[in-house]
Amino acid sequence: MARGDLITGNIWEEYSQKVIDRMSNPRFLGEFSEVDAKERKAKLIVADFGSEACGDAVRLYWLVDPKTDKILDARFKSFGCGTAIASSDVMAELTIGKTVDEAMKITNLDVERALRDNPNKPAFPPQKMHCSVMAYDVIVEAASKYKGMNPKSIKNSEIVCECARVTRKEIEDIIKEHNVKTVEELQKYTDAGTYCKSCVRPGGHEERSVYLVDIIEETNKKIKQGEILSKIVTNVFDDMTLLNKIKSIEKVLKEKVSYILEADGGSVELVDVKEVEDNEVEVLIEYKGACSTCNAAVLTLYMIEETLKKELETDKIRVVQV
Repeated sequence: MARGDLITGNIWEEYSQKVIDRMSNPRFLGEFSEVDAKERKAKLIVADFGSEACGDAVRLYWLVDPKTDKILDARFKSFGCGTAIASSDVMAELTIGKTVDEAMKITNLDVERALRDNPNKPAFPPQKMHCSVMAYDVIVEAASKYKGMNPKSIKNSEIVCECARVTRKEIEDIIKEHNVKTVEELQKYTDAGTYCKSCVRPGGHEERSVYLVDIIEETNKKIKQGEILSKIVTNVFDDMTLLNKIKSIEKVLKEKVSYILEADGGSVELVDVKEVEDNEVEVLIEYKGACSTCNAAVLTLYMIEETLKKELETDKIRVVQV
């Protein structure tokens, strides 16, 4: 998808250069066979994970030294968008050289942070966060295969607070049920982090594989992601994401407007779509051919606007000629 394309005009800048580079030039794309494993005296692990929300899927290949449990090498195949490819590529790289237990400590937040150009700016839009979550989930699948365990038991039985013996799942459930945003809010419902406090955040007297602040951040991102995904699949124009609004407008222009203008030797080009105040959508168009010099250009503009409003069942559209 080219940087200058209409749909990417307002969205492309939300992706880091690292993401863009990994989309086009993944370092660890590929696969391993039993022959490869035998040559390196390793155990081959192949794990799959798919996201029902977006239809993306990733397959992870590990070559693991059975004597040390160390991941000697990793490759992946991704059936999904560019962000899924970039996230999977970094995920595979992060696991190399780690033991399986160490690899299990890699979270989707680690993957996303590794793709940032600026530590304070997300690597991609929030609606693509599920791609990094999928990268984390396939690690759990691979680890469970190597250990001969159920992947759900690996996720759900992870003790976060050793003092209070509180699991990750228990904490995530509390966050979702009570809309928890801070550790202080979390501690209204659980004793997690109220004793030695090592599990609260990095810097305590004992290092942890995961901290309460990270779980709160990650779970809230998943909640927001679910809200965004519900908008992605909606048929109500006013509730759509900007990307889907653009696609819907393009469809109406192509199917309901273009053939009318072409009959008179003209055409219209969609220049940009912007969300402005009060959830209104500003549609910028440019006339081509006979339309560019037509005396009835204002009436045509009105016709286009009314057609879009009617077909998309909204009064939140304003068409502007540029």
